[in-house]
Amino acid sequence: MPRPRRTQISVEDTPFYHCCSRVVRRAFLCGDDTYSGKNYDHRRAWVESLLFELEAVFSIDIAAFAIMSNHLHVVLRVDIDRANRWTDREVLEQWHKLFKGDELTQKFAKGELVEPHQVLRLKHAIAIYRSRLCDISWFMRCLNEPIARQANQEDNCSGRFWEGRFKSQALLDEAAVLACMTYVDLNPIRAKMANTPEQSDHTSIQLRIRAALKGEQPNNLLPFIGNERDNQPNGIAFTLKDYLELVEDTGRIIRNDKRGAISGNSNKLLTRLNISQDNWLKLTTEFGKLFHGPVGTLQELTDYCEHLEKRRRHFAKCCRYLNTG
Repeated sequence: MPRPRRTQISVEDTPFYHCCSRVVRRAFLCGDDTYSGKNYDHRRAWVESLLFELEAVFSIDIAAFAIMSNHLHVVLRVDIDRANRWTDREVLEQWHKLFKGDELTQKFAKGELVEPHQVLRLKHAIAIYRSRLCDISWFMRCLNEPIARQANQEDNCSGRFWEGRFKSQALLDEAAVLACMTYVDLNPIRAKMANTPEQSDHTSIQLRIRAALKGEQPNNLLPFIGNERDNQPNGIAFTLKDYLELVEDTGRIIRNDKRGAISGNSNKLLTRLNISQDNWLKLTTEFGKLFHGPVGTLQELTDYCEHLEKRRRHFAKCCRYLNTG
């Protein structure tokens, strides 16, 4: 039986979560529908555009994404600290980018005087909106519902477009985050939709490569910030160069028609993560099959379950792939 989403999120343990949504109709989200003969590639641009629109509204960063034919993957980082730093007016300004709010919140956002007897109701609304702006369920809701309505309108039909619930899993350590990001970024390679990461349209890895060629990082993706240090900004604690090289090496091995091997530099990164090359390939090709819940070492999984008062450590057997270098 599915558990409430609030019992799967523990920001105390990790701000990183992998989410996946799949369509339920025969027609594909994107790509070619062999039954109808129609092509839906343009819908991938819908999803990517909306993803970045939501990233600019929510206090949630996008670490990786891949928009496939009948499903989408996204790796998110929840930034509660940023949401808490927003002033009351900033919270409403962010919320009103997506929703109208009510007359009272609109009045306050415009700087107009609020009557004393309305203050308590206003504070309550602001607290709710602040919470929602760092809530993964609200983020995915604001992503999936507009796409479903737009697709239904295009198909001149009604009913469900997505599965009833998106799947989410906590990524409990940096090894889990990096393995999941690589798994997501290499989705088109495994599906033979693209030959190389730079040819993988509507993916985070393509955007990172294009920006890297200019010596930059994409503004709308969570940046790589290098090794951990004091007072570091929010980001992924690896260098972009190391990650791109690791993805390239892994992608070459995954492709059956390409010979490849983990380079010395990438092997150093795997050694830092305490993951063997064989386990790394297992993780990045079968991540979705191996893990259907939280991902991390056995100790981190134990702590996560204790914080959420879970009696059983589901999927503990798969932890061995993350802590045997």
